[in-house]
Amino acid sequence: MSGEARQSIAGFTSTGSKRPDALFGGDHPDLPHAMTRSSGCRVWDAEGREYLDLIMALGAVALGYGDPAVNEAAGRAIADGVVGPLPPTLEADVGEDLRRLVPGVERVRFLKTGAEAMAAAVRLARSATNREAVLGCGYHGWLDWCQRTDLGVPAGTRALYAELPFNDPEAARERIRRAGDTLAAVVFEPVVLGPPSLEWLAVLREETTRAGAVLVADEIKTIGRLALGGGCERFGVRPDLVVMGKAIANGFPLAAVGGRTDVMDGVTRTWISSTLATEFVSLAASRATLAELERRRVPAHIGRVGARLLDGFRALVERHPRHLRGVAGLPEMCCFLYHDEAAGARLAVEAARRGLLFKRGAYNFVSLAHGESDVDRALDVLDQALGAMG
Repeated sequence: MSGEARQSIAGFTSTGSKRPDALFGGDHPDLPHAMTRSSGCRVWDAEGREYLDLIMALGAVALGYGDPAVNEAAGRAIADGVVGPLPPTLEADVGEDLRRLVPGVERVRFLKTGAEAMAAAVRLARSATNREAVLGCGYHGWLDWCQRTDLGVPAGTRALYAELPFNDPEAARERIRRAGDTLAAVVFEPVVLGPPSLEWLAVLREETTRAGAVLVADEIKTIGRLALGGGCERFGVRPDLVVMGKAIANGFPLAAVGGRTDVMDGVTRTWISSTLATEFVSLAASRATLAELERRRVPAHIGRVGARLLDGFRALVERHPRHLRGVAGLPEMCCFLYHDEAAGARLAVEAARRGLLFKRGAYNFVSLAHGESDVDRALDVLDQALGAMG
């Protein structure tokens, strides 16, 4: 990508986590800045160089890039016209698949992005409770409702959102009770640099029920990865709403909010709609993806191969304590902890120079396309990169 071409995109790229400073801590001319194609667990940059990938589109790809079954389904949908004036039969078909696969989902509504789906869930919660305050734990997107300090967000909107600490049952209980009858929803990610404690999850469920608030699970990163039904299935909690994205369509733009019928029926009392929420291609890709996730037992594979990666990360911490202080996450989504940010940036740079795209922060992801040999190669590259750091 030429320097002149880059100037056409404000902020270098439309996806913030793909900027050179986000990936590598700065703009290095010899590192990949743009890509031309991907396949399996590999990508090729604009200069034709091949890389083994552990970023996997920020966790959006659980089957691997360009999965044949998904591509075939998407191709048929393109031939069928992509979009039309009536809802496609695929909308109800994929909705039924999600109802069957995700515990607690009785009805769904489709959108295009995880941020949109989270905003829809919060609007549904506010409609159901006639309240406005929201407590959140994790990253829930860029839209106004969950921003605390960003320029451009009205002060009144910022005041309606407060953060809830991860895995702190007593703080959760105190803050939910303090919010009382102003609280519309508690939204949470099941994994934030580690698994949730069962006590914390129980407090969230108990206290939101007591307060008459809606419990919303943000499963955008975890659905189809920790289990077919995501982190809530794996850890045994039943939220009122579940927000799904990323892996449900293996990289095609689709997200969904689903849950209890009485809460989801709020769509008839408020306005949640998008012209392209029901285009055929992403729905067809999702139906094929969900079938492959189930048929090929993808969460089990990801857990098994991811465990090899996580064990390797731990061994690298022991070998390179000067730069690494620990690991975080689960086998399905993990990362290093560093003594300082500069070490993480340097490691990402040295790994890319050796043919590995590696997320210096949360998270690195394996997929069905990753085998043990791919993990071993990644670990060898990271070992070499850490050694080059001195």
